[in-house]
Amino acid sequence: MFLRSEKLLIPLEKPASPDPNGAAAIQELLGGKFGEMSTLNNYLHQSFGFKEKKKLKPFYDLVASITTEELGHVELISTAINLMLEGSVPEGEPVDAPLEDAKNLRNTHHTIVGGGGHQVMDSMGHFWSGEHVFSSGNLVSDLLHNFFLETGARMHKHRCYQMTTNQAARDVIGYLMVRGGVHQAAYALALRKVTGVEITKMLPTPNIDDSKIPEARKWQAIGSHRKLYTFSEEDYGDVAGVWSGPADWADGEELEVIQGTPEHATEGPVVGECRSLFSPDYAPEEIYEIAAQLMKKGGISPLQPNDGLHSRFQGSTSDSIGASAQPGRKTTPSTPKSKKK
Repeated sequence: MFLRSEKLLIPLEKPASPDPNGAAAIQELLGGKFGEMSTLNNYLHQSFGFKEKKKLKPFYDLVASITTEELGHVELISTAINLMLEGSVPEGEPVDAPLEDAKNLRNTHHTIVGGGGHQVMDSMGHFWSGEHVFSSGNLVSDLLHNFFLETGARMHKHRCYQMTTNQAARDVIGYLMVRGGVHQAAYALALRKVTGVEITKMLPTPNIDDSKIPEARKWQAIGSHRKLYTFSEEDYGDVAGVWSGPADWADGEELEVIQGTPEHATEGPVVGECRSLFSPDYAPEEIYEIAAQLMKKGGISPLQPNDGLHSRFQGSTSDSIGASAQPGRKTTPSTPKSKKK
């Protein structure tokens, strides 16, 4: 099962301006054949259908660990697209056709279907399909497929990086370049240990130097290119049977297995409303008030109107993470209920 945390894998800030056509291009990294939906669902279903996972535990733990990280990658790309779309549609009265310019955007689904949000599709508007999933039940075939999948994914990331200067997109892509390289290398190591074949010599990884990309280089500087996370406090540690030894691509430094999640995961930005698109509603004051009342009943202090604070934690008690994340926030001290005599 999966345990969800209210964090993004990396710190991410809102970009200075929208880039809806850039968002349309970045959709390829979400719903394309080599996008994050494909890497996630390939590994997810391979792990579900894995044969003799106890006897082959190092290989099962590898696929299972990467699966969970891919969930976070889907969230990162989706968040980047949504941030690129924020502010691309003006507010206005319906009779004034505030959405008229949206008809000239590359992806009108973002406006019409998504309410200013991402769609599970590629850069040409084709919805992601389960036909992109390869889960054969054969360990070597699946590992080889996964290596090729990560190879194509990294190539597409480098191409998309060059298609936009939007900082949110570049921050996410730079990180995913590095993490995709880790997954690519991990599947190559697994193939070498199960077959003895040096797959990177037969099929070299794309000759792409991540260190030339500032948004990738900063993650290499802290060793992210040689770390594999289990995304579990207790399970999947046997992945070290595969992910161990010196990293040829990191000057021979030792590979690391981190039990748990990345230490740099943090709260992400909030995408604001767009009333022209009825997101979250045409006149959302009523549902805002309903939510505020629900939070008040739970001993939570809702965000105050125009307080300038934007947080995923829409309220907090005095000792909660949300409170520390929002300096100056009003908090409601929790008081114990009196016992009946």
